[in-house]
Amino acid sequence: MTLWHVILIASIACVALKLAGYAVPPHWLEKPSVARTADLLTVALLAALIAVQTLGAGQSLVVDARVPALAAAGLLYWLRLPFLVVVIAAALVAAMLRLWGGMA
Repeated sequence: MTLWHVILIASIACVALKLAGYAVPPHWLEKPSVARTADLLTVALLAALIAVQTLGAGQSLVVDARVPALAAAGLLYWLRLPFLVVVIAAALVAAMLRLWGGMA
């Protein structure tokens, strides 16, 4: 089995899973517990993606300029600054740390 076979099988599985979602009765999705779980699952998946992209490098954990940049972004977002300001400030924090050689 080649890599292309695996990609094709995974693509078919994704489409089948998406189509199966349309078969779920609407009244199941209207329950408060299901709606709350779906909302929380979205946040949890996004947080996991951020953690993996921030701390991961292959099979190891790396603490570099991305960690303080993420902390700065979290603080600024908590202070309810506009999203664009948060992104630019986080990028500047990471750039300054890398420029000063503190973190690669």
